[in-house]
This record gives sequence, structure tokens and C-alpha cells, in this order.
Amino acid sequence: MLIATIFKSHPPEPVDSHHRRAAAVRNAPEKRPQFHIKNRISLIGFLGQNATTYTANNASFTVLSLATKSSYKDKKSGEYKGHTEWHRCIVWGKLSEYVKTLTKGAHLAIDGELRSRERVDKKTSAKQRVWEVRVASILKLDRAEKAAPEEAEEATPDTNQDVPE
Repeated sequence: MLIATIFKSHPPEPVDSHHRRAAAVRNAPEKRPQFHIKNRISLIGFLGQNATTYTANNASFTVLSLATKSSYKDKKSGEYKGHTEWHRCIVWGKLSEYVKTLTKGAHLAIDGELRSRERVDKKTSAKQRVWEVRVASILKLDRAEKAAPEEAEEATPDTNQDVPE
């Protein structure tokens, strides 16, 4: 039994070049398809409340509440039905400083990874699984704020004036 195991792990060397190539093909590692596994999530939605900053273990982080909406057509009634999903987004580091300035209603595109953790409910002492988005990048999608009509008139040159010759 022991000899067979050693023989399997160290096959005898072939004598000629043809046998060497055949042995190399036989002993080549099996090629498995490579899957690119990524934990990535991209969300586009609106901020449900102002960003909130917390500190834990001498590290500060900011929490966002992002609302995304999806809709579908009900087959029976023919009406469109909407569903709003709320996402808890955690922002760390320098990006957290920028996020502090965001206010309720801001239109955002967020990229990050989906994370889960267990927490214990203080009231019932039951374990709960919480899903969060660990934010890697944020893009603010809001349009530029419109200027007041008076400011817009001042900024626009008057083309009706006579041009001196």
C-alpha cells in the first residue's frame, strides 16, 4: 500500500522524448475554468436623511441611508407597482469627510461591496443579520442649482446694445 502511494506521487521517468511529452501531458494539472468572483454593488438612488457620523475605536465613519426604487407591471390588474428598498451604506476614510456635507434628497451613485454582520437586538436579545454596503466611491448626480432670475440676467451679456464702430 505504501509503495503504491509513493509510486503514484512520483511516477518513473520515461526513457525517450516521445514518452516525456506524453508524460508531461498526462501529469499536467487539470485546467479549471477561472471564474472572476467579485463582491461588487452599484446603486443609484436618493439620500433618505442627512449623513450621520459616528466614532468607534478611534475611527470615524459616516452612515448613509440610500433609497432605490424599482417597479413592475402586475399581470392581473395591468397596473405598475413600485417598491422602495432602503440601503445602509457605510463610508470610511477621507471619503467620509466629503459625505458629511450631503443632505437629504441628494441624488447619488454609489459603488462598493455588500457586507453582512450579526448584531444582538438590545430589546429581545435575538441575533440579527444586518446587510450593509461598504462604500468605495460616490458620485453626486444632482444637477447644478439654478441661479435666481436676477443673477441670470446679470450673467448673460446684452446682445441688443449697439456695437461702437
